[in-house]
Amino acid sequence: MTGHAFINGHILGANGWLADHALLVDGGRIRGIAPQSTLDAHLPATDVGGCRIVPGFIDLQVNGGGGILFNDAPDVDAVAAIAAAHHRYGTTALLPTLISDDLPTIEAGIRAVDAAIARGVPGIVGIHIEGPFVNPARRGIHDAAKIRALDMDGIDIVASLQSGVTLVTLAPEECGLDQIAALSARGVILAAGHSEADFATATIAFDHGVTGVTHLFNAMRQIAPREPGLVGAALAHANTWCCIIVDGKHVHPANFRIAIAAKGGIDHFILVTDAMPTVGSDDKSFYLGGKQMRVIDGVCQADDGTLAGSDLDMAGAVRGAVDMLGLTLDQAVQMASINPARFMRLDGTRGSLRVGKAADFVLLDDACQVAATYIAGKPVYRR
Repeated sequence: MTGHAFINGHILGANGWLADHALLVDGGRIRGIAPQSTLDAHLPATDVGGCRIVPGFIDLQVNGGGGILFNDAPDVDAVAAIAAAHHRYGTTALLPTLISDDLPTIEAGIRAVDAAIARGVPGIVGIHIEGPFVNPARRGIHDAAKIRALDMDGIDIVASLQSGVTLVTLAPEECGLDQIAALSARGVILAAGHSEADFATATIAFDHGVTGVTHLFNAMRQIAPREPGLVGAALAHANTWCCIIVDGKHVHPANFRIAIAAKGGIDHFILVTDAMPTVGSDDKSFYLGGKQMRVIDGVCQADDGTLAGSDLDMAGAVRGAVDMLGLTLDQAVQMASINPARFMRLDGTRGSLRVGKAADFVLLDDACQVAATYIAGKPVYRR
């Protein structure tokens, strides 16, 4: 008999937690989940020592890690190093993310991701281009000099990834519906963010190809008495995906609890990190646009207090969803695995522990710390 069994764990299956079962892996894919009592005695096995076995985490917003900022090093080696820095936190798939930059840098980043996928760098499934087609009034830490209008040159470049998925964050009010439709027709997944869009503009965009919002509540028009804004539109539109940074710093946890209640549950919420180079690095400072950013009180920020991404990792986001949002662990894992897979149209191959999907999974101890991370059935991190 071929394959490998992972035994003596608690497996998060399709219908909840399973004890006294084994996760069966063969050829980099999940072969099944079976009672341990039925296993062939000759089948190789790994005893996970009571850990929880959960689907691998999928992070859609990774600006950097391991001391590297993707904008500063848009090459395949940097992509590989950033991915490796995040494996220790249970991330099995990620989108290296470019903050607003010039088109040549964006093109270089796309080619780097293409090269990483071709090389088989574990965990790289596409790219996130966050800007530069955003509203300067909501730019946050983005460099105002890099922000530009979306034109055909921009469309051609951001839609040029040869393999994997492309996510683009843009401000709907700064782009025409024909441009949004052109990107969507070329397979680009679109999210609204860094935007001053009002309720009507956002709703129209959601009906014409924009399917998500980047870091809900941050860098966007808020709910007001007579103008629900982009936040209100995202919560009112049933099928819009909401990416959230649950670090207790970017957004008050009560706002996320209210948002989940308003949307009727967690089915369209996604945990992201917005991670900066400090994640997986002992150096808790970095430079962005020539200015030094520091981790202060657990959050990356400029000297004037402007938020500059996060020092959050995916395991920390999962713990935050449990501790701050009052969710169960399986709900938090759903927001870190199958929900982002669905948003990125990757749920046919990853995001849950189902037969035929990639054997991407994480071992969590009783404190919800990562004991090991597996991609395609092979360990990429062991504590």
